[in-house]
Amino acid sequence: MLKTYGYAAKTAKSDLAPYTFYRRDVGARDVLIKIRYSGICHSDIHQARNEWKSSNYPMVPGHEIVGEVVRVGAQVKRFKAGDFAGVGCFVDSCRKCASCKKDEQQYCERHTSFTYNGTEQDRKTRTQGGYSNQIVVNENYVLKVSKKLPLAQTAPLLCAGITTYSPLKKLNVRKGQRVGIVGLGGLGHMAVKFAAAMGADVTVFSTSSKKAMDARRFGAKNFIVTRNSKSMKALENQLDLVLDAVSAPHDINLYLNCLRQDGTLVLVGVPDQPHSLEPFALIKKHRKIEGSLIGGIRQTQEMLDFCARKKITSDVEIIQAKEINKAYQRTLKGDVRYRFVIDIATLGAF
Repeated sequence: MLKTYGYAAKTAKSDLAPYTFYRRDVGARDVLIKIRYSGICHSDIHQARNEWKSSNYPMVPGHEIVGEVVRVGAQVKRFKAGDFAGVGCFVDSCRKCASCKKDEQQYCERHTSFTYNGTEQDRKTRTQGGYSNQIVVNENYVLKVSKKLPLAQTAPLLCAGITTYSPLKKLNVRKGQRVGIVGLGGLGHMAVKFAAAMGADVTVFSTSSKKAMDARRFGAKNFIVTRNSKSMKALENQLDLVLDAVSAPHDINLYLNCLRQDGTLVLVGVPDQPHSLEPFALIKKHRKIEGSLIGGIRQTQEMLDFCARKKITSDVEIIQAKEINKAYQRTLKGDVRYRFVIDIATLGAF
């Protein structure tokens, strides 16, 4: 067993604190990664505080993991010591169902082993995440990270990146299309970068003008303050696709009305209250609403390779491990541009 150091939530109400635990030894098909950086996703906060009512403690969060391979099992073929590698939102799946066979392991019909607050395929062994100094993962669930990419800025690609890349790719975003992005946070800023890199004309929707300069720096051509009814009216029936990355309650009908005939609204944000839908916003222009979850291993690797070619990374603020709880508080206030990333070297040994 491998003694491992991390930061864990001990209860739903406690601050995260140093925690020592054990990971399995490196098996024949396993990769041991020395974690260098781990991003802080808003879902980490939801789960650490049991806001989704499914948390188990103690919990080591973190599913935006990048680091260096330090050991591989005897049968590993894809990795060697010294490679840069990443781990995203899951570390295993059944490998046999229709979804797994299509390389869409995130939709596994039997059991997805999420990177933390989950269980391995035995459904008993608890998984612990990336706020820790090392992780052992089967090679089929490890991503290759190009050495062209700076590691700290790459970590959020493993969740925020693939969450937004996947629907844009599925809906074939391309040159000549007009794409709207709702919200310019951890998810939204990656969506802008991807849509712009795919050739789309990008419009950002926000509740204030504070991030207008950032939106244009990321590649947006237009920035709309949603409280400006005249600006919103001017965009009716203009967009091919709108990606909604907001996790607070809001009126999605505003964005449905911006879609052209046959346009699509994609939801990747998860508010704590159900949306209210005006049926005519869909019916009158044959519009559609879709939801999208992360991506499978094949598509996540495709996304990382795309980022290496296009020089796309996340805008991050690097913090020390002792600042995790403060970072949680600031994330809840929206006080981050645009993702916190933990420098795991600051964990130390307890």
